[in-house]
Amino acid sequence: MLFRQLFDKDTWTYTYLIADEISKEAALIDPVNTHIDDYLSLLDSLGLTLKFSLETHVHADHITASGLLRQKLGAKTAVSTLCGAETADIQIVDGYIFELGDTEVIKAIATPGHTPGSMSFLWRDRVMTGDSLFIGGCGRTDFQGGSAADLYDSITQRLFTLPDDTLVYPGHDYKGRWVSNIIQEKTTNPRLAGKTKEEFIEIMNNLNLPKPRLIDEAVPANRYCGLDENERQDAVERREPNQQTIAEPSELVEKVKQQITEVDVNKAAELIQQGDVVVVDVREESEYAAGHIDDALFIPRGVLEFKITGTPELADKDKPVLLYCRSGNRSALAAKTLQDLGYRTVLSMAGGYEAWKKSFS
Repeated sequence: MLFRQLFDKDTWTYTYLIADEISKEAALIDPVNTHIDDYLSLLDSLGLTLKFSLETHVHADHITASGLLRQKLGAKTAVSTLCGAETADIQIVDGYIFELGDTEVIKAIATPGHTPGSMSFLWRDRVMTGDSLFIGGCGRTDFQGGSAADLYDSITQRLFTLPDDTLVYPGHDYKGRWVSNIIQEKTTNPRLAGKTKEEFIEIMNNLNLPKPRLIDEAVPANRYCGLDENERQDAVERREPNQQTIAEPSELVEKVKQQITEVDVNKAAELIQQGDVVVVDVREESEYAAGHIDDALFIPRGVLEFKITGTPELADKDKPVLLYCRSGNRSALAAKTLQDLGYRTVLSMAGGYEAWKKSFS
């Protein structure tokens, strides 16, 4: 077996390299974009072929290197289906298995709570817990759709049920610690040891932590695998609508579309004419600049959750909201997000701006 624990001192982030020594196939977990050259050098020196770049969640404190690793090495990017990263090659579900050669297997364990899409990865005698479980702590739950109740269940029912001697490798540590194990966290973690669910929720609701420094930059970028604005639009165009990867994003979009309300462009135009609907363009800046529906609010999907509170037009959750993107996929995912946030009437324009232009230009 081959295992390396790497560290980014600027964001206190741990990245993990796992490889099969026979086939030389490798995976990186939570790579950081500022270390792309280090990863390329390390892989080359060890004679490894990077097969997967795995994310424990959409990070708010650093930008992932997964998109760059895909561009440079052809590695498949993998993120939870619940993270909204539609350009990822693999949309991970609980229990998903990543194989390296004939001998190494990495299993995904859904551990929602820090974010709805948080994943842990079990390999041999160790589990990479991301921001779900830290050494002597856990990830915060006060943004990105986090839930203290869900995190408590994830840790106590999914992680603490692993064998006691399972090694715990966290996504961060701020005190120079590298590894723990399940029994250590069960018995000494001050947020969890001997705590009821209600006590845990009370602790988490009163942390009063500052907003992550890079959240406004990191979250939107990470939903596009860390690519910049121009690169991410190219990725969207490549992946909409014909995607052919395992657990492909198009399957997720179709599933989401069954849970939301879509309207065609004629109905959308009628609603806009009536004037009792907030129109939101969830595309990227370059797309919006190239043409958009008159008076549409510009809020890219990657920052939607974070811009809502500062947008007066969206203060009333009872007022209808009409969302559109290029083809109708991103707006469908955004509509599901708004529904989950309590908006009563959310509509996604089928066919997107492309259909609108064909009908009204």
